[in-house]
Amino acid sequence: MKKYIISLIILTGCILPGCNKFLDTKPEDFVTPEFYYNTEADLERSLNGVYNRLIDTYGRMYARGLFSFLTISDEFFYKNVSTNNVRVMDFDAGQLDVGKLWEVAYQGIDRANLLLENVHRPAMDETKRNAIKGQALFLRAYFYFVLADNFGAVPLRLTATKSSLEPMQGRAPVAAVYASIVADMKAALPLVHDIRTYTSNERITATAVEAVLARVYLTMAGAPLYETARYADALTCTNNVIKSARHSLNTSYSAIFINHSKDINEPGECIWEIGMYGNQQGAAQLAGGVGIENGLECPDDNIGYSGGGVHPTARLFNLFAPDDLRRDWAIAPYRYAIAAGVTSRVSYTPAQVYDRTAGKWRREYETLVPKNRLYNGTNFPVIRYADVLLMKAEAENAVNGPDGEAYEAVNMVRRRAYGKLPGTPDATADLPAGLSKADFLLQIQDERARELCFEGLRKHDLIRWGLYLSKMQSLATEITATAPAAWKYAASAAKNVTARNLLFPIPTTETTINHLVEQNPGW
Repeated sequence: MKKYIISLIILTGCILPGCNKFLDTKPEDFVTPEFYYNTEADLERSLNGVYNRLIDTYGRMYARGLFSFLTISDEFFYKNVSTNNVRVMDFDAGQLDVGKLWEVAYQGIDRANLLLENVHRPAMDETKRNAIKGQALFLRAYFYFVLADNFGAVPLRLTATKSSLEPMQGRAPVAAVYASIVADMKAALPLVHDIRTYTSNERITATAVEAVLARVYLTMAGAPLYETARYADALTCTNNVIKSARHSLNTSYSAIFINHSKDINEPGECIWEIGMYGNQQGAAQLAGGVGIENGLECPDDNIGYSGGGVHPTARLFNLFAPDDLRRDWAIAPYRYAIAAGVTSRVSYTPAQVYDRTAGKWRREYETLVPKNRLYNGTNFPVIRYADVLLMKAEAENAVNGPDGEAYEAVNMVRRRAYGKLPGTPDATADLPAGLSKADFLLQIQDERARELCFEGLRKHDLIRWGLYLSKMQSLATEITATAPAAWKYAASAAKNVTARNLLFPIPTTETTINHLVEQNPGW
């Protein structure tokens, strides 16, 4: 976001570039913990360094990877990519993007550990200290959630690295990693501020903790742990977010993403966003690629360049009813083309399903100029209120069956999708009454695909539901049988998926130096 002021901090040999709406800071000299953590400002800058790893320079976290090439599922494919690429699931344990994801997550964890070990040092207001501690606890847990979600069992490091000579650690069981995630998030909850304390949603707040913890619980309720008692925990968390009255649905689906592109912060719908800054020009290196990596095709730099690499599958397109307003926003109905020096929109025909691109974030709405071809300051929403409502419906169904509360939660999301008022029953938008528990879950699964497509959640959802392998295998068959000849390569990723792809490989960079870490099956 444009209000961020950037600081660069070097701590115990680690570079901690930070971003902060609240502090105007200057670069610091070389320091060590015993001489550094002496003021509130020191703690804030250190906290910024933890947040920073969510926007790593390499783009493997939320600058690009975690909503695009690291989340391949049945919702999209990459144009003109068919072999030897992570984008078509053709890679090994030496793949650079996978290795960087592991590396950056552990950098974030180590920074959080260092902050937590020194948060007591300055004389300062205890409420402010607690808020910093709570955010650090949550972020440590969240980095572990990313790791466990993508790699399974991982080393559980809860103290800062003091020396390269420290003993290596093996992989903690997945259940132990999730137990640590839950413990940290629950400990963070009473410490962090209410979202009304801030003018943006880029900081971790009480409702952000509850919302993400609900996601964690639903994950634990499914594969690979199948701790079904966690559905009740997820239901409690979603109910707490709803009852807080801090959040609500934006009445316009498209406005959510236009606001991101315009750099307008909206804490109502978007509970927690990753704050991007600038366009990677100048000293600040906190830009991302939202709407570029996954944008609609446009060759004009003035409008906002995107190669339009991310294309929806016909399966995703066909999930939408024609009068569902989300379809032609999430999936672009046009592209930009230049003819005789003039840029104009070119609409897709009804038959051109595979030609279309992702369209949620459209660079034509960006206000920061000049526009960079590879970077922008568009924020990414980690979790939205619509997601909370759909999680509420799923958890309610699991605990109590498809009761009135479950129906109302999902119907609120659907009513907006059809241009109706979220709180008013509508026969066109609402799910049919009388669904069985199993059929209601199927409806939730499709609704999450429609509402949250291109937001990095579909692969995660399919894996926790135990559906990823079967969905990808059936997708390969569908595309091969029905896609136009020029687009049959769109099945490449699906064809390459096997049981091993439920997890990423442990990177070669880790297994080479840490012989206590065993490789994931199949890699």
